[in-house]
Amino acid sequence: RLDRVLRSSRLAGAQVGIMVRDAETGEVLYARGDEARLIPASTQKLLVAAAALGTLGPDYRFRTTVLTDGKQQGDTLAGNLYLKGTGDPTMLPRRYEELAATLASRGIRSVEGKLIADDTWFDDERLHPDWSWMDVSSSNAVEISALTVATGQDLDTGTIIVEVRPGAAPGAPVRISLVPQTDYVTVENRAVTATAGAAEDIVIERRRGTNRIVVSGSLPEDSEGTGEWIAVREPTGYAAAIFRDALARRGIAVRGETAFGSTPGDAAVLAELKSPRLAELVIPFLKLGNNGIAEILVKAMGREVRGKGSWQAGLQVVEQYLASIGVNVATLRLRDGSGLSRLNLQTAGELTWLLFAIQHEDWFPSFYEALPVAGPPNRMEGGALSTRLRFTAAQGNLRGTSGTLPGVSALCGYVTSADGHRLIFAVMINNYVGPPPRSVEDAIAVALAEFSRWPGVGLRFR
Repeated sequence: RLDRVLRSSRLAGAQVGIMVRDAETGEVLYARGDEARLIPASTQKLLVAAAALGTLGPDYRFRTTVLTDGKQQGDTLAGNLYLKGTGDPTMLPRRYEELAATLASRGIRSVEGKLIADDTWFDDERLHPDWSWMDVSSSNAVEISALTVATGQDLDTGTIIVEVRPGAAPGAPVRISLVPQTDYVTVENRAVTATAGAAEDIVIERRRGTNRIVVSGSLPEDSEGTGEWIAVREPTGYAAAIFRDALARRGIAVRGETAFGSTPGDAAVLAELKSPRLAELVIPFLKLGNNGIAEILVKAMGREVRGKGSWQAGLQVVEQYLASIGVNVATLRLRDGSGLSRLNLQTAGELTWLLFAIQHEDWFPSFYEALPVAGPPNRMEGGALSTRLRFTAAQGNLRGTSGTLPGVSALCGYVTSADGHRLIFAVMINNYVGPPPRSVEDAIAVALAEFSRWPGVGLRFR
């Protein structure tokens, strides 16, 4: 049946790697092109999630700390205020408000010195050199820093939401708002309101190398509005700006300027927040395919294990973990954590081995529960697979992840067959022409969900 599926004209001229294993024994049930090195796209995140849980541990938490090198004299802090991050991807604006509230509860109303943002837990390489310049304005390719701001419950780090609504009448400028509201970025409004029923034609983009966001095009007057997550340039400064605004709202005035620097070793802690456990963070990471969290985890592994928060150090940790569970790392090339790089290479065979081997780890239930489930419309259950494989034997059954780049598509994970056996599978397709061949991937998934070693036993129909 899989042979028939793979004869699809959608795969003409494409490279295909596929492997299916029995999840209990690791037995290979089907393989084709399983040793071919292919671009994995977002299935790269499975390697990072497993390595992070295996090295940092499921109880690992990020920390964001406010410290000072001065002394409090009445309601005045005589010294500098340091905001030190370790990469926490859950630092929503309200969490900076919490830090400011703690300082206010100490009776602080004035800071004589500077607000110094300390992002030295990671290196200063913000964008991966492999990433396309076409992506760096979008939330897909955010700048990576140890200090950042997450926007919304999806935890899109280093981004700001630009919301656009119709103006008062046709011909009037559209109305634009930012979430969170901040002066750290500027908005140039070139968009106008169109008559009711007109096509929506809004373009929102950040000018490269700046924090100037340009909104152009038109929005019909009967539109409910639109919006977009835009990557912010220099997330360290963004975090400091959001924190400074939070301090002001709590009645705390910082007399000095905002600067970047390192926290003195003898600085006193004034406030600290910890992230949820890593076992909880892998849920938005894998369910939603969050690129920023992927890269933060890579740099966090590098810092914790090798003392350097860089892509190179972090990926060495990933490779070391993969080798420890029997993955043949000689078949892989790891360049980033999210899978945005087109220089990443994996094989379907080693990917299925990874998914087989980690079943024996204590943290595997957390990993498994974090995988998107085919079919459910709830994004925090179905995630990237919420619209796929509905009304098939794979709905509510298959747990896995997908990956997509131009000319790259993949689907892999776990699915239970009709006779009750859990199967592990990986399908990787490169160099196709046209839209992603998801129909082929879905047909493979359904074939596995309907598979039985004993024909006629346990068949399910929908």
